[in-house]
This record gives sequence, C-alpha cells and structure tokens, in this order.
Amino acid sequence: MASYAFAATLTMTLDLQHAPLGQTVGYPSQYDPALLFPIARAGARGELGLPADAPLPFAGVDLWNAYEVSWLNARGKPEVALARCVVPAESPNLIESKSFKLYLNSYNQTRMADADTVRARIAADLSAAAGAPVAVELILPAAYGELTLGEPEGECVDGLDVEIDQYAPSAELLAVDAARGVVRETLLSRLLKSNCPVTGQPDWATVQVSYEGPAIDRESLLRYVVGFRQHSGFHEQCVERMFLDILARCQPTSLSVYARYTRRGGLDINPWRGTADHLPPADLRTPQQ
Repeated sequence: MASYAFAATLTMTLDLQHAPLGQTVGYPSQYDPALLFPIARAGARGELGLPADAPLPFAGVDLWNAYEVSWLNARGKPEVALARCVVPAESPNLIESKSFKLYLNSYNQTRMADADTVRARIAADLSAAAGAPVAVELILPAAYGELTLGEPEGECVDGLDVEIDQYAPSAELLAVDAARGVVRETLLSRLLKSNCPVTGQPDWATVQVSYEGPAIDRESLLRYVVGFRQHSGFHEQCVERMFLDILARCQPTSLSVYARYTRRGGLDINPWRGTADHLPPADLRTPQQ
C-alpha cells in the first residue's frame, strides 16, 4: 500500500508540473478544447489508501458553476450565460480549474450558432477530459431573476467555544459522543479553509455533514474541520478525505459530506460524496459564493 501511495503521489506531482495553474499563460482568442487539463484522481486517492482498481466507497459529484461564459452569435454580437456542470466522482479525471477558465475564455471571440450549440460543445469537451459523461446546463440572462441564495441545512458547530492548536488534518481529531447514542442529524461549519496545492492560495468553504449512526462529538468535528486550515489539496480531494475519515472514525451507517467553496477565477467547485442511500444535493449558491 505504501509503495502504491508513493507512486500515485509522484504521478500527480508530475501531472501538476504541466498544468497551467500557477503559470503565466496567454488568454486564447479562439475556441480550443486542448486547453482543458485533466488530472488523474488516482493520485490523491492512492494517498488515501484507495487502490485504482477497487470500487469507490462513495457516490459523488463535483458541481461546477461558471459565471463568466460568453461567445459571439452568428452575427458577431456577444452573448453571455452562466454554466452549471456536473462531473461524476467516478470519472477517472478531475479538470484543473485554471485550464477550465482558459477553455471557457476561448469562446469569447468564437462565433457559435446558438446557446444550445455552446452547451453541447462544452458538455462533449468536458466529458472527453474527465473520461466520463459530464452534464452541462446553460442559464441565460432571462432566467437570472429566478436564481436565489441559500444556506445548506444543518446545525452550525462554529459557535462552540473550543481551544484549537492543530491546523493539519487528522482523523484522530474525530470522536463520537457515546452519551447521545445513535442519531440522525446534519451539522454545518463555515470555517473550512484549505489551500491550493500549486499556488498556495487559500480556498474557503462551507461544509455540511449529514449522517446516521453514533453521534459525532461536535467539538471534535469543529477541530477536525479547522484542521484543514494549513492543508494543501484540491477541493475534491479534501472532501474525499473528510468522507473517509468520518466513515472510519465515527462509523456512521449513512453519510454525506458536501462542501461549497467560494468562487475563484469566475468558477466555484462544490464536491459532494455520500453513501449509496444519499442523492446529490441541490446546487444552491451560498452568500459567501
């Protein structure tokens, strides 16, 4: 297992050396699907002890929202839209975010027949890069008034008065509250911060944990979430680590972990991982986003 994890880490490191993230690159003037940069999920999953050839212990999706989508219509007039993209967790690759931004910008001076042609092209290109079908929805300006803000459901643990001195993730921080027995509840924290593994820039998120099983000690969950504060990892990888740590340490029979990360470069990424009895959550933008 150790040798597999080392090989997976090396592979991911080599992949990132060629990614546009953290590098100075020119903005494209014409549509170019080659700008999309896939990163194999197997690298980070190997670090978590998940062999590439084994079934995943979770279901999941990565919900992407793109706020800077524009192209030229057939007469050269600019059009704008928002894009909502759903990348399945079982896809072999995630898509590096800066490459996605550059790819979307490649439409800016490209003439397209109509919005549905743009949607279909984005879906096909993302699916090819991810290695699995990616669903794409374009939201046109006429529908902007229907969009709303909201907060994930759950009892927020951030008000607990706890002393914290560890800012690296550790499953050992998690504990159960035996006195409360078995419960079904949803807990929430707005204090998740991790860091981009390439640039070191901070990534901020609200994280929701829904579960059924032995009651999770809430102070321990808060310490655990804050423990990511100096951790470097992509959004998707952080959520998978959380899911696996909670599953192993607290042994719930049902579990869902959902993070809403704030926007960067016109994109927000919102990973969800859950046991088979959970459905993907709503893509509801929070005030921080």
